[in-house]
Amino acid sequence: MARLAVLIHGMWGTSDVWRNWRPFLESRGWQTLAPSLRHHEAPPGTPSAGLGETSLNDYVADLEATIQGLPEKPVVIGHSMGGLIALLLCAKGLAKAGVLLTPAPPSSVVAIRPSNLLAFARIQLTWAWWRKPHRATLAEALSHTFNTTDPAEGTATHAGFVHESGRALFEIALPWLDGGKAAHVDPRTVTAPLLFVAAEKDRLVPPDVVRRTSRRFQHVSQYVEYSGQGHWVLGQPGWEKIADEAATWLDSKAA
Repeated sequence: MARLAVLIHGMWGTSDVWRNWRPFLESRGWQTLAPSLRHHEAPPGTPSAGLGETSLNDYVADLEATIQGLPEKPVVIGHSMGGLIALLLCAKGLAKAGVLLTPAPPSSVVAIRPSNLLAFARIQLTWAWWRKPHRATLAEALSHTFNTTDPAEGTATHAGFVHESGRALFEIALPWLDGGKAAHVDPRTVTAPLLFVAAEKDRLVPPDVVRRTSRRFQHVSQYVEYSGQGHWVLGQPGWEKIADEAATWLDSKAA
């Protein structure tokens, strides 16, 4: 029986962001599934109706339904916001193991840093941003998401970015104001092994944030940090090493 891996993209992404990792993992014996999150199928310039008020809870519910339809429990691999979603799925007992790549943190870890405040300043200075779709500009993406990526690669990847939910950003960025506690994870509910992957030059989720998150789950977690890497561990130079070591870790934890 094939080993199953569900890949979960992050903010502004679609299934296409896994174009490097999917064939690599499949060459290592994993059958991969990389769904686009709810309302992320629209063209980059045209946000879907309802996207702005879509919650992390909605993303989790959709993926839970997908996983429950699989023939066996998968591993989950999530990037950025997708890393937090992967953690939320692990808290529901829906995965054998989780690889969390430069993950957005749960509500118990304060993630605000000067670099990510700057990254989202334009968006969060817009009135009612918490219920509106938003999309990073090319300049914002090159400066914060692709700061260690070849500019041509970053520009091409940004062209495929779609709009993201203002509510989901609110739930991640200001969890203490979220009455629904969408980003809350009780560490006691997580029993699957977790690999937390941090990047030294990450301007969106700095390594100290990932390290603190890993410590919250130290009963099941392993932490690794890659020097010289930025947030875009899915496609910048050196992604192959990260993918290879993640696959090796999965082989040892979820064979």
